[in-house]
Amino acid sequence: MNRIKYALLAIIGLQIWPAQAEDCPIIPRPRQAEKGAATFVLDRETLIQPENGADTQGAIYYFQQAVMDRAGLELATSPAEGMGERIIRFRLVAPEALGDDSYRIAMDGRGILLEAPDEQGLFYAGVSLLQLIERAERDGDTLLLPCWAIRDAPRFGWRGVMLDESRHFFGKRQVKALLDWMAYYKLNVFHWHLTDVDGWRIEIKRYPRLTLVGGIGNHTNPLAPAQYYTQDEIREIIRYATERHIQVIPEIDMPGHATAANRAYPRYSGGGSERFPDFTFNPGLEETYRYLTDILREVNVLFPSRKIHIGGDEVHFGNAHWRVDTAVQALAAAHGLENLRAVEHYFIRRMADSVARLGNDLLGWDEIVDAGLPPQQTVVFWWRHDKPEQYQKAIAAGYRVVICPRIPYYFDFVQDSTHRIGRKWQGRYVPIEQVYGYPAEALFQQPGAERQVLGVQANLWTEQLSSPQQLEYMVFPRIAALAESAWTSEGRKDYADFSLRLRRHLPRYAKAGLYYFNPFQPQQYPEYQNGIQRIKMMPDTEAQTRLETSGQ
Repeated sequence: MNRIKYALLAIIGLQIWPAQAEDCPIIPRPRQAEKGAATFVLDRETLIQPENGADTQGAIYYFQQAVMDRAGLELATSPAEGMGERIIRFRLVAPEALGDDSYRIAMDGRGILLEAPDEQGLFYAGVSLLQLIERAERDGDTLLLPCWAIRDAPRFGWRGVMLDESRHFFGKRQVKALLDWMAYYKLNVFHWHLTDVDGWRIEIKRYPRLTLVGGIGNHTNPLAPAQYYTQDEIREIIRYATERHIQVIPEIDMPGHATAANRAYPRYSGGGSERFPDFTFNPGLEETYRYLTDILREVNVLFPSRKIHIGGDEVHFGNAHWRVDTAVQALAAAHGLENLRAVEHYFIRRMADSVARLGNDLLGWDEIVDAGLPPQQTVVFWWRHDKPEQYQKAIAAGYRVVICPRIPYYFDFVQDSTHRIGRKWQGRYVPIEQVYGYPAEALFQQPGAERQVLGVQANLWTEQLSSPQQLEYMVFPRIAALAESAWTSEGRKDYADFSLRLRRHLPRYAKAGLYYFNPFQPQQYPEYQNGIQRIKMMPDTEAQTRLETSGQ
């Protein structure tokens, strides 16, 4: 009887297709979405049809798995037309057929058509359809999907998240979970900060002490057993990210933030300062450049992104020893380097040459703007919100830029003024509204900015985050706001509308067992001040949530 009812519902729905004034529940908000009156019945008899064979296989496989995990439906693939009453079609089309759209979705009572010029576009179409499926009305094992016509494309090509695992190591399970949510929100760059003062987290076979000695300790406990990723684990995570159309960018910090490496191989140390001992590599030794280039050779083979981030920031924190180091002073005299900053820039240029010879672009924090690097091979990450001149100089010099300033894209900053775990900047913190409202349009008024800005990125430093629960609490729900700030055009952004859609996503976090902040009830319980709560869905309606304290 139910099958007849749903068939009639689908047939009736086909006859009416007026646009309605209901906003599409997808995050990030699509470029264009119109709701029709038809209803698509999704159940285990619904088939998926790959119209381009192997070219659509990856997107379909991910979609099948996600529907099974999130909706409990096992959908089979149909090899040919006419093998089911209701079919979801994945179709690759010529780019000119879509214009400037990255993907389109057309739905009626009989079928759903996903179109894109490449598998990445089909993947994003599948993610959007997955979010619609999660919002569908359920009747047993049957889901009733309102039909939408969607045309979509991202604002920025770079939609990133950076994770620091030097200060605290979280492991591949947590990284894969983060990649899953990045894919869910169409974020596509994972910037992996693998080396710093507290620990060296990537296996380098030529220099095994980097992990065996340099991997010991973390920001909380300098004697913690060594933790790091083997090269096989790195490859596993890269494969996992690639399946989700996420590019992985390694960061190997230099010439500063080198303390963990210098514990392992002190002969390459350039010393430090009283507060930051052994903070730098030694720019005066030729062996240093050979050593670091050897490391980057292995990194280059592991990471297919053809991009290597070398940090290049905050060198002045710990370069005081350079003033008395005989090798550094000899270098300065030989090349006419007038001060320590000039020595730093010499080092950056030397390593940039190594990165270029390996066939990679060099990426670095905004301090590298002053090093005189070739713009065509360099990407600058503007992180100092209090130094807008660095952004302006980068654009004026022709550099490509990723926008990631502390305010509002540092996700280790607290989300609410009452939170205790996390950082603030001179009393300022990062509420979700600020994440959503960025980047400011004023940033694009400078000539060249529209062309040179690659996109935006949130950075998650972990000095004050030592557990997976703390990590999740900082990420969720701000990752959804980040996604919309990166994907959706300025004219389509609407925080009030986003808030309505976000409310419907909170129960999904709860269902996944995440620790997250509820921005709609920030002061409901004083336990929020401790920084971490587990939030569970009430049984009667997904709009209601309940807090249970679970400790720090």
